Amino acid sequence: MTTLDSLSVTAGRCFGDGNPLYAQYHDEEWGRPVHDEHALFERFALEGFQSGLAWITVLRKRPAFRIAFADFDPELVAEFDDDDVARLMSDAGIVRNRAKIEATIANGRALRALHADGRSLDSVLWSHAPDRSAWTRPATWTDVPATTPESTALAKELKSLGFRFVGPTTAYAAMQACGVVDDHLATCPTVHSL
Repeated sequence: MTTLDSLSVTAGRCFGDGNPLYAQYHDEEWGRPVHDEHALFERFALEGFQSGLAWITVLRKRPAFRIAFADFDPELVAEFDDDDVARLMSDAGIVRNRAKIEATIANGRALRALHADGRSLDSVLWSHAPDRSAWTRPATWTDVPATTPESTALAKELKSLGFRFVGPTTAYAAMQACGVVDDHLATCPTVHSL
């Protein structure tokens, strides 16, 4: 499993049962297609911050992240400077990791440059969607990959565009979070159309 914590699968959701915040994320967000640039920028930023941590930690801190990072408006984040880095490093409400903070700011700048070139993060992300014609839902979490050829290609393209903290595992987690792939388990009652 990539971005999600190891939770036992029950007869209900494939994750999130027993935790209202996690259950809401499962039911309303994870695996649902996302195309809005602000929402995509937020998902990539949070997946970067999650690296090495439990997803629930980042999920609990998301309201503070939204305040700290100007509601993940990439145009505003692109303007952050050293004073903002210092402010963010002192904000106990978020994950205070300088490399991840600086990467998020750099990614805001990369997204601004992408937009200036007439492109979008949406088009970049979805151009790496796998062929799902023979797709079936995974039976267990061991059937869910950490990376795929598509996530590796996405990470490579994002890095070429100036994005940081977007390796193949983070890219795949973002693909899951944004509905490019739907890795809800076969026993999960959640159904999303891709």
